[in-house]
Amino acid sequence: MKKASAINSFIQTPTMTQAHLDLFTKYHLFMKEKKGWEYQDTSHEHYYNSFVSGYNDFGYEVLYYDKHRLIGVDLIDILPDGISSIYFYYDPEYTDYSLGKLSLYNQIKFAKRSNKKWIYLGYYVEDCPSLAYKSHYKPYMTLKGKPSENEDFEWN
Repeated sequence: MKKASAINSFIQTPTMTQAHLDLFTKYHLFMKEKKGWEYQDTSHEHYYNSFVSGYNDFGYEVLYYDKHRLIGVDLIDILPDGISSIYFYYDPEYTDYSLGKLSLYNQIKFAKRSNKKWIYLGYYVEDCPSLAYKSHYKPYMTLKGKPSENEDFEWN
């Protein structure tokens, strides 16, 4: 475990630096070992197209630093009525700091300060271990059944 001096965060429109790419790669190699995720090397173009271009007026990144070292990137959309949590990756050396939980906590605080009603964590798939954390945040709503586009839907 790395000893953090003071973790700071900054919000800005999405960017791509070598530090982003290095951290992204380090995180995914760690997840390959830890959870058996399939790993593919990420190119500058792929990262840029996935996380930087097209952010419009609502896409942001929250950068987490230990001193001057980038240790986490939280990609979010800030919408009129809430925050949509897109993707978070972090330095595995800081696993014991639960940076993912810290990022959601900061989103909750930001939503409250900004009078936002919702935080959307994305799809929850009950049998997917990587998405299990979503059930720990309450209250939450889940879609009942698997309605088609033309069917009425109901939230639980």
